[in-house]
Amino acid sequence: MILELEEATVILTNLENILQEIGGSLDLPYIKLKVEELQNKMQESNFWEDIKNAQKITQKEKFLKGRVEKYNEFLSRIEDNKTFIELMSEEEDKDSVEEIIREVNNLQEEVESFRVEVLLSGEYDRNNAIITLHAGVGGTDAQDWTEMLLRMYTRWSEKKGFKVDSLDFLPGDEAGIKSVTLKISGDFAYGYLKAEKGIHRLVRISPFNANGKRQTSFASLEVLPELTESQDIEIIADDLRIDTYRSGGAGGQHVNKTESAIRITHIPTGIVVQCQNERSQHSNKETALKMLKGKLIELKEAAHKERIEDLAGELKDMGWGSQIRSYVFHPYNLVKDHRTGAETSNLSLVMDGGIDLFITEYLKQNSK
Repeated sequence: MILELEEATVILTNLENILQEIGGSLDLPYIKLKVEELQNKMQESNFWEDIKNAQKITQKEKFLKGRVEKYNEFLSRIEDNKTFIELMSEEEDKDSVEEIIREVNNLQEEVESFRVEVLLSGEYDRNNAIITLHAGVGGTDAQDWTEMLLRMYTRWSEKKGFKVDSLDFLPGDEAGIKSVTLKISGDFAYGYLKAEKGIHRLVRISPFNANGKRQTSFASLEVLPELTESQDIEIIADDLRIDTYRSGGAGGQHVNKTESAIRITHIPTGIVVQCQNERSQHSNKETALKMLKGKLIELKEAAHKERIEDLAGELKDMGWGSQIRSYVFHPYNLVKDHRTGAETSNLSLVMDGGIDLFITEYLKQNSK
């Protein structure tokens, strides 16, 4: 028991160092001043005359205040646990020691999660995410691989408490899927998932090859932010071509089999989006427009343009390029991220949604 308590003390000391690092990233003195400034605005007599702006201010105040409160809560819990450990070292209460160990382990997970959230400071990081998986080179194996990735990201989302909605689905010819688009709804969904954008490579013995040969397959993941009302951008109506078609594929019971599916083409850039899984043509059009705006925002920022109109003729390169991560099922088990060097041999954990290791390492490296 003494050894376990000593290990818990080491963990708490490390957590104190991490919190000190987090405090520096947060700039706590600035946050406190900003909260006071926002609270003063909320006290003004005409504050609620502009409801949209008032809601924006109250949300900002709540968010900043929440970060300070969470930071202080972690500091308090660390101190409490250090005190408990000192008391327990003088007793032989096994149940109490086990309870403290559990609390310290839970605290470690929560602080690490908070650390990642603090790294997510981009304009769109708190937004919902729209992700699209496409089967690449590898035939049926690539389509099967795309379905495996769909399960992986769905499981990850569920573990985070995020809501998953299917927006578009194109089944494979023999197995798997050719492409699927999902909306992942939850705080920081885009901030987390932007780390996953790119090409994912699978190496395994193909279940579709009678000779049992090793097969390399590829799938791509595209990640876009779903814009909020305050982030909305204006698109010229004449720049859009809107087509309707009959919904199909494994869309589930709510897919309307009439001409309700929508395909929108942004003529200046050639970007195409489509949605078929909403309940009506109007809903599909609305969702497709959100997807288009997310793509245009991403393209605008990548091209360093001030206006959407300036993107004409700058269609984004959709070439495969190099993979961001390899998933090796044979001749050994290994998942390795080629951007950060992060790797694990626990393949089953990763395929069940355990990808936080890779997301965290990517965010850490790209926040420097």
